Amino acid sequence: MGPSASSDNGQHTSDGSALAIGQPRVRGSLYRILFDHTVTEYPQGAQRARYLGLAILATIILYYAYYTQFGVTPNILASFHMSFDFFIAITVASNLLGAFASLPASQTDRLGRTNVVIYGLLIVGLITAVGVPLADGEWSYLVVICLLGIVEGAILVATPALVRDFSPQLGRASAMGFWTIGPVAGSLITSLIAVHTLNHFGQTHWKSQFVIAGCAALVVFVISFFGLKDLSSGLRDQLMVSARDQALVEARARGLTEHDLLAASERPWRQIFHWDLIGACVGIAVFLLLYYAAASLFTIYYPVIFHNANGTNFSVTQANGLNTWFWTTDIVGLILVGLLSDALKVRKPFMLLGAVISIVMLVIFLGNATHPHTGYYTLAIEASLIAVGISLVFAPWIASYTESVEAKNPALVATGLALWGWILRLTVGISFIFLPVVITSVNPIVDNLPVAETVIHGQSIQNFVAEHPKTIAFATQHTALLAILAKDPAAAAAVGKDQSAANIAAAEKAFGLKGLTELAKYKNQLTDLVEPYTPQLTYISAHESALEQLEKGSAQAPHQWQHWFFVDLAGMVVFIPLIWLTKGRWKPSSARRDAADHEAAVAEELARLIGEQPISV
Repeated sequence: MGPSASSDNGQHTSDGSALAIGQPRVRGSLYRILFDHTVTEYPQGAQRARYLGLAILATIILYYAYYTQFGVTPNILASFHMSFDFFIAITVASNLLGAFASLPASQTDRLGRTNVVIYGLLIVGLITAVGVPLADGEWSYLVVICLLGIVEGAILVATPALVRDFSPQLGRASAMGFWTIGPVAGSLITSLIAVHTLNHFGQTHWKSQFVIAGCAALVVFVISFFGLKDLSSGLRDQLMVSARDQALVEARARGLTEHDLLAASERPWRQIFHWDLIGACVGIAVFLLLYYAAASLFTIYYPVIFHNANGTNFSVTQANGLNTWFWTTDIVGLILVGLLSDALKVRKPFMLLGAVISIVMLVIFLGNATHPHTGYYTLAIEASLIAVGISLVFAPWIASYTESVEAKNPALVATGLALWGWILRLTVGISFIFLPVVITSVNPIVDNLPVAETVIHGQSIQNFVAEHPKTIAFATQHTALLAILAKDPAAAAAVGKDQSAANIAAAEKAFGLKGLTELAKYKNQLTDLVEPYTPQLTYISAHESALEQLEKGSAQAPHQWQHWFFVDLAGMVVFIPLIWLTKGRWKPSSARRDAADHEAAVAEELARLIGEQPISV
């Protein structure tokens, strides 16, 4: 079926000759090489799978390039002496700019989707591999990341459209579900690359992560330039006509009329902007607050809260290792839960079960914040179980939400998804604005942790403090004595080894009679606990203020992070009653019966439509 014929199928050039609409304009060979990536026949089999795979690969790499900053957040803060508030402001600004950049970029039908993706990959690759490494301060870093956010926002409008172009038989919900693996896979790759390369290049060479990500984007750019294709405008229009016919069939099966569809096209938000859909979107947005905390903040959370057995803080590499557990479980869960939910044709039982699992595991997980020596694998298992809960909720929710939109009008699925995306961005953006108000301990820890990680005689100060508690206790209790000793350590050592008249006279001159008496009183402790560690104790004394700030921040951090997790927990609790706002049955038998009835109604309306004059909708 197709649209009704127009009375004038052509347009005229300046010399009066007719130029058919849809006839491609003749371009030069260079233009065709650089910008003409279209195919005029719909690809089948392996060719279609290749185009679809490249579109998904581009999505994953684009998210990987953007999320690289969250894999090395502590390193960025320390390197630029950047405040946590400033970093969060960059994140909020970048996301908001990306959201607004997506509005003009939504017109990819005119520009061609592949050109946006291909040259977007080139720009992202250059910004990530060259722009970020050249940033020499927090303000230049802000500019580069905001530019990255703008480009990302524009590109990530085109990639789901490509996925849908090359997967029409999957249906709208399945195609979108397939595409949403991209953000999770991007986070997973960020963590995996950091785990295996950050220690190799060194924690202070964090820009290596951006170089790797940028080079990956440039490689995918080259592959996409030669391998990624776009449907010609005529072929894309033909598919859109087919989609309009399907929308009409679905509408009639649901009791809607052609007039309803036409009205929806003119005023789509009037049908979509209803309290049930708004409530459902708010529910999933607040439920996913923990997901976005994991994507953006877990690389900070683990190092500032948890300690290894020897007393040292978790490294950024260890944090990324824990993130790898989370994202791997999330990806597997999204795929398996989606398949199982489609097979059983129910959504709500999965959402309720996932919400309960997420709430229980988050309560356990946030309790660990006040137990800094919680084991690495204990945290990994708990985080993985949270990811299971999230995947149980999200995969069925997006299918159920799509079905809820279709129940109002099947022609407005895109509008419904736009409502969801906007509410999600708005909720997350607002929450991140308030995050630095709740968590104020990040900078005292990140700024001063390098002082504690300074190595003297093969051992970090942090390790030294943890492994020599008696020395630290003695030094803390006898600061005046150590001040006396610091006047002339050589004289003190000499009189300790040989109490000759000359050495005693030199020591009395250096320390005074009272000071010499004090040193003699604690001779054994000074010999065993102080003299072997004079360089370490001298360093600790010189950096006492920084170490005190670190200790204060470390004491405040667990409770502050718990407060934020309680906000996430409240979001999960709020989500549960809002499950009932979406469409869908609780029992598989009832869902199968509804599906059979709907398919019969669609078949009846399709048979009726075949005998009718095609109608443009």
